[in-house]
Parts: sequence; structure tokens; C-alpha cells
Amino acid sequence: MQFEKIHNKGQARLFKSDYLEMLTKTHPLVIWGMYLPVIIYMLYYGNTGLDYPLSRVLLTFFAGMFFWTFFEYIAHRFIFHLISEKESLQKFAYTLHGNHHHYPRDKQRLFMPPVPSVVLSSAIFGLMYLIMRSNTFMFFPGFILGYLMYGTMHYAIHAWNPPFKWMKGLWRNHHLHHYKNEHNGFGVSSTIWDHVFGTMFDLKKEKDDKEKIRELMFEKKK
Repeated sequence: MQFEKIHNKGQARLFKSDYLEMLTKTHPLVIWGMYLPVIIYMLYYGNTGLDYPLSRVLLTFFAGMFFWTFFEYIAHRFIFHLISEKESLQKFAYTLHGNHHHYPRDKQRLFMPPVPSVVLSSAIFGLMYLIMRSNTFMFFPGFILGYLMYGTMHYAIHAWNPPFKWMKGLWRNHHLHHYKNEHNGFGVSSTIWDHVFGTMFDLKKEKDDKEKIRELMFEKKK
């Protein structure tokens, strides 16, 4: 999908139904509130209910977080930026992610909204359980925390300048993905897999277009 000009105000209309349209929006704190208790409970259950030692729980948990970075990259590159001549698939890609490129200042669509989020996460948990059985109760919380960190990082990249100098590359990689070339810079919470698969921007050669970066960032309240 080739994204068009950036819209600095408003948001995309995804469905004719006002009810369905409402279900496409959420606030980051809603998603954190949904999943944080699940993360805490599963880790507690893995340690006390399944009698896994704390070291095993933590190791598996962090493995889940690391796996999220790979999943994030693959999903962003091959699903969010799906290229197809079929109109139905083009609509799917636009609903899932393309609208964000058109309306990067739309704060309500940076996290997957509650209903599809629960459906998808339940399916992922089920698939993981088929493969890892009881280890899923420690791996899945790490995966979900990775998702929450990704969404929060994405929000921060569009809202503020990088708080630390060492984070500037992450910010620039995503900004360049938006206004320079959407076929590079797929990592949001991490650039590890952009380096591995050769889709990382050469940040030493790229110059910041400050005006375009401002167009991608949330408007400040006056």
C-alpha cells in the first residue's frame, strides 16, 4: 500500500456505522488496565500454582518480551504494510494501519481497541499454549508487556522529542518510516530487527526534515 499525503487534523472514517467506528478507538490507559492484571496474575500463577522457580518465571517472561520485538517487526512489515491488488485486502491494511499514516496525530488509534484486542490476544494465547503448554503462563505475559511497551513507545515518539540522547535513533527511524520511505524502519519499540533484516535507515546520511516531523507529532494544547 502506498500512503498518500499526511493529514494534520482529524481522523479517518473506517466504517459507516457509528457503533463500529466507536469500537475502533481507545485510550492507552484502557489497554494497560485490561492487560496489567492479566500479566500479574499469570506470573503469580506460574510461580505459585505451577511451582516454577522465580528464576524460570523471569527468564521465560523476558523471552516473551524479546519475542514480541520480532513479532512486532514481522507484523508491521508484512501485515500492516500488506501490498495487494485486491480491494478487500487494501481495505484491511488501511483499517489496520494505513489510517495511521494518513492521520499520525490521531491519538485514539495507536493501540488496538479492546474488542479485537481481546479476540486476537486470546487466539495468540491459545496457539502459544498448544506449543509451550504451561510455559505460556510466563511467556505470554512478557509478550503482552512487550506490546504495551510498543504502544506506549509509539505514543511517545509521536507526542514528544526523545527524552534521552541514546533514544534519538529510535525516534528518527520511525519518523523517517512515516515521511521518507514506509518500506524501511519497521521497528518501533526496538530497531534490532531492522538491523538484522537490512531495513534500517542510514541515520548518518539522513537529514531531519523538521517541518515534516512536526506534522507527525501530536498538537500541543495551548
